[in-house]
Amino acid sequence: MVTDDEALLQRTLEETVRQLRLLPRQEIAGMSLDARGHLLLVEDMERGTEVVNRIAPEHLELMVQDPERTLGSIRNAGAVFLGPFTAEALGDYMAGPNHVLPTGGTARFFSPLGVYDFLKRSSVISFSRQALMGRAEKVARFARLEGLEAHARAVDLRAGRREPA
Repeated sequence: MVTDDEALLQRTLEETVRQLRLLPRQEIAGMSLDARGHLLLVEDMERGTEVVNRIAPEHLELMVQDPERTLGSIRNAGAVFLGPFTAEALGDYMAGPNHVLPTGGTARFFSPLGVYDFLKRSSVISFSRQALMGRAEKVARFARLEGLEAHARAVDLRAGRREPA
């Protein structure tokens, strides 16, 4: 007996094939689908978002009952399109901030290109003597573990230690 979910997968596959036949570049699109296209059936939304976060897609269309709620579980996607009226092409050509998105699963550790990529930033760090004293020994130990004795000594000297701890 075919479940409703399995029937939906079958209808999705059939519609994908039908749409592919209408494309002027169907051969190229077909090769892409053959190489990378997948239909996955998961037991529930929680498992579905786990899979999405592992795959880290460049584009993700959330065609679910409550896409805003589901969005809270998505950590790894280049661009997320919410609901049935938000076609991916809108993000590419009109509504999105840009068309430069992390591909190949790199959304796990990269973000879409954004304004911050064109700004120069600096880190600013400030410690009080008390804050240094509470961390000096551990920082010097880390530096020595990396073989960076000068780093360790810079901390030791500031902490008032002439000899390594």
